[in-house]
Amino acid sequence: MKIVRLFSFSLVLINIMLFSSLQVNGGTSENLYIKINLWSNELLVMQKKEVIKRFPIASGTEESPTPIGTFKVTAKSKSWGGGFGTRWLGLNVPWGNYGIHGTNKPALIGKNVSSGCIRMNNKDVEMLFEDIPIGTNVYIQGNITGTGQGEYKSLSTGSKGNLVQLVQERLKAMGLFTGTVNGIFDKKTEHAVKQFQKINGLPATGGITFREYRALGLLE
Repeated sequence: MKIVRLFSFSLVLINIMLFSSLQVNGGTSENLYIKINLWSNELLVMQKKEVIKRFPIASGTEESPTPIGTFKVTAKSKSWGGGFGTRWLGLNVPWGNYGIHGTNKPALIGKNVSSGCIRMNNKDVEMLFEDIPIGTNVYIQGNITGTGQGEYKSLSTGSKGNLVQLVQERLKAMGLFTGTVNGIFDKKTEHAVKQFQKINGLPATGGITFREYRALGLLE
């Protein structure tokens, strides 16, 4: 996928928009929730504002970044085996199958090496599995452009992820996108992009590059 290098952008504003909900307590009866920091590769089990447990993790690469945003634990299972380790906690990420799981490569914990999931040491994820019920809120914080050096990827039909979600949200606010904001660049997204391009005197390619990010107000 082509990479568009960022000259200046408003990442701070974007992160504030995505994580303003972090002040809300988790959705369980004990007010437990999970907070994941992709900058430090750390998972925190929180109760209100108190850190109950702290674990090291491995997260996604630049090519396959870990989703950022607010999600819920929607599934739990044991003994997936192999690279998934001994436990799995699935998350309701709309554009793919992502979760928190164990690993068969503990030496890589602390690094950006996964396909987007959160990897933990097996002993840690087994402890987490016992503590965290289905329905628990999971807040993942990180750079919306992934682990690269402030770069925005070009987007087109078939693209998935946080950048697609951000574009969909902006187009929906403009009344151009009528589909579901789900981070999946589908035909409705392409149609909305073409409408936006025509309105702004841009070539109606249906794709997103640096000029569209800038015209959408996502770059300065």
